[in-house]
Amino acid sequence: MSSTPPFAQRKAPSEGPTVARALPKGQQTKAAIVDAALRMASQVGLEGLSIGTLADVMGMSKSGVFAHFGSREELQISVVNEYYARFERDVFYPALQEPRGLPRLRAMFANWMRHTGAELDSGCIFISGAVEFDDRPGSVRDALAQAVSSWLDAMTRAVRQAREENHLSQEVDERQVTFEVHALILALHYEARFLQMPGAIERTTRGFESILSRYCVSN
Repeated sequence: MSSTPPFAQRKAPSEGPTVARALPKGQQTKAAIVDAALRMASQVGLEGLSIGTLADVMGMSKSGVFAHFGSREELQISVVNEYYARFERDVFYPALQEPRGLPRLRAMFANWMRHTGAELDSGCIFISGAVEFDDRPGSVRDALAQAVSSWLDAMTRAVRQAREENHLSQEVDERQVTFEVHALILALHYEARFLQMPGAIERTTRGFESILSRYCVSN
């Protein structure tokens, strides 16, 4: 089954999605199915994916959809991989245009915030998937865990680079900083999406600045 490679081992995609006409017809169809499945999963979760419903959406037979994946599990993994690729495109790769250190770390957080804000009406596959598969060993859980771990590793590298550039204290624990930033994003989802509390985005931004103020080198 397919798996998701870490950020550092993937090439940055060109702007926008792959042009459909550059793909063989079978791959075009598969990409369209995955796109529809990703939209569905953002609303009902990975476990809510139904071959039958997806076939209706695509105007295909169940066997036609099934033939592209071989199993519902492989479809779920394909959705995780596609979500991951879009997350990289929107959050990670643009931040690499910024200088190493604090500018890049700030860009990663700002991009992550924009990505999260756009998902508040639908949902995050990483978060909903963690709830669905946290205690269910298997390939889908492995794909989800690898994707999230790769992103957190990328954040940790950015924190480490900020320390190497003397933007952060030499005593900083990069994993602790990543943990605190990740906690902010999780709290944002909970407060803004579930509790629908106003001001959650602003509090998250202030929380990030508070983290940096504790770890930044004094000028």
